[in-house]
Amino acid sequence: MGLSPSIEDYLKAIYVLESEDKSATTTRIADALEVSSASVTNMVKKLAKMNLLEHQSYKGVSLTNAGQKIALEILRHHRLLELYLKEVMGYSWDEVHDEAEKLEHHISEQFEDRIDELLNHPTHDPHGDPIPSKDGVMPEMAQLAITDAPLNEEFLIGRVKDQDPELLRYLEELGVIPGVKIEVIERAPFNGPVKLKVEEKEETLGYNIAEQIYLVE
Repeated sequence: MGLSPSIEDYLKAIYVLESEDKSATTTRIADALEVSSASVTNMVKKLAKMNLLEHQSYKGVSLTNAGQKIALEILRHHRLLELYLKEVMGYSWDEVHDEAEKLEHHISEQFEDRIDELLNHPTHDPHGDPIPSKDGVMPEMAQLAITDAPLNEEFLIGRVKDQDPELLRYLEELGVIPGVKIEVIERAPFNGPVKLKVEEKEETLGYNIAEQIYLVE
């Protein structure tokens, strides 16, 4: 049974919310997909009838095994495409998300396999998000936000969660990108700015930006 791109987008969005330990409520799904709550309600009913998710009143939805399998496949397409666009076609990391969104529903399994082989079976996309394996195993994802990191300890940037193109361009200018070594040297109270040592230079990030960036030791 072929599924519409809309259905695949819903399943992907719900999986991402669940992976971030957030309940997939109507409001959160609507925000993620930029649609109305009424549209989400209608789609949730449809997906429940298709046995792709389960819905509990006031507790949000959760994917069934079948729904999760589809979500992981679409995520794999999306993140492989992002890396392919950047590494092979020369796109910048702030451009790849929107292009991959358009292409992810339309590539064949053969094309997916060719990209995977060409890129030497990568585990993470340009933003540091994990790429599910062919059999649906999700690699480890960086979980320690800059806002929670110990002071004066060295970490590698592992992942940038927010994929707003303007923000990504700004972070690239600062050198705050996956794979770069940083130390958190000062954190102002009451969700104030965070001062970083980035490859021997100092940079300051607002709290709302810093909490979108995750580290690995």
